[in-house]
Amino acid sequence: MLRRSFMVSLVLAAVPWAYGDGLGAEEVIAGNLLRPSKIIQTPLGNLLVAEVGTVEKNSSRVSIIDTDGQRHTLLDGLPAAINAVNTPTGASGLCLQGRTLFVVIGEGDVTLPGGFPRTEIPNPTPASPIFSSVLAVHFSAAAELNTTGIALSLDDHYALFDGQQLIRFDASGNRITVELVVDFPDYRAEPVPVLPTNVRHSHPYGVVADEDFLYVVDGGYNVVHKVDLYTGAFATLVNFPTTPNPSPIGPRQIENVPTSIRWNGDQLLVTLLSGFPFIAGLSQVRQVDPDTGDNTALIAGLASAIDVLPLSKDGETTGYLTLEYSLAHLALGPGRLQLFDATPAPVAVLTDTLFTPASLVYDRQAGCIIVAEINNNRLVAIPLP
Repeated sequence: MLRRSFMVSLVLAAVPWAYGDGLGAEEVIAGNLLRPSKIIQTPLGNLLVAEVGTVEKNSSRVSIIDTDGQRHTLLDGLPAAINAVNTPTGASGLCLQGRTLFVVIGEGDVTLPGGFPRTEIPNPTPASPIFSSVLAVHFSAAAELNTTGIALSLDDHYALFDGQQLIRFDASGNRITVELVVDFPDYRAEPVPVLPTNVRHSHPYGVVADEDFLYVVDGGYNVVHKVDLYTGAFATLVNFPTTPNPSPIGPRQIENVPTSIRWNGDQLLVTLLSGFPFIAGLSQVRQVDPDTGDNTALIAGLASAIDVLPLSKDGETTGYLTLEYSLAHLALGPGRLQLFDATPAPVAVLTDTLFTPASLVYDRQAGCIIVAEINNNRLVAIPLP
């Protein structure tokens, strides 16, 4: 135990952030959310939360959680719907660049069950025309501090689809603009013997940006898209191939599903959640070159990687935090937060009692890790030594 505490302190001490007095139980800092899928922190210290929404169509939203833990709506009425496997989907990724927030919209109900296991057919009447897309939301620092929020209508969705920029003002007079950056194909043909009309849906699930491009992980197509910020043109940067299934359960090939994307210096980190039957040990974190798409395994042997956060000081990586959705996916087992050093070698399990964790941030001022638990509809804080 003394060596564990020493190694945790050694890795974390290389990061110029504050820390708490030790590990402890998770503290709920925000509840009653609508399936929080991604969280990021602004320079002002507030949290931005992408919330999938409820069973109601187009109920997804982006919220601001201020430093007092109070929730404020930034943008409501985002595309949302129940997908072909009966799971709510909506806003699924966030990236803040200056005062522009990039919001990833997931698959929605662009497909319907195909009548056979693991098959889908196109939905002729999806709830929104802009599923599988990325929006750019522009708002001021003043709006971040006191906005009452705006809500989009279905007509607004169609206006965005047609290339219009929406200019809206909240009840306090803050100007918020919304525009469509890229709209990925909702699905592509993937015929199978039992269903020639079978398709594969797109499901963007995370985004980062530089000055010229967006990099978007797509958990439906199992790729990273590289998107020109100025034209919306996109291409596949990297495709993650399947892995032979070592188990007698499930398909012969297991899909490698990208679930999050982060910058690590000038490289990208992508978490891969091993697909059904979700065999522990096959999940990993891969490092990707944003220019060439060349990629290598950085951290392997995980159960179900859903997010990763590199730790750094003076431009040098000092360690990594990995977040796993579940240690026993089919048994609804708890999730885990681990610390690795720069090697990367495992240093410590910080907690293994999380319930459906989906995303994490490091709060510099509070000295804790904040995790979104999607099925618990809440954010929890985990203190550090």
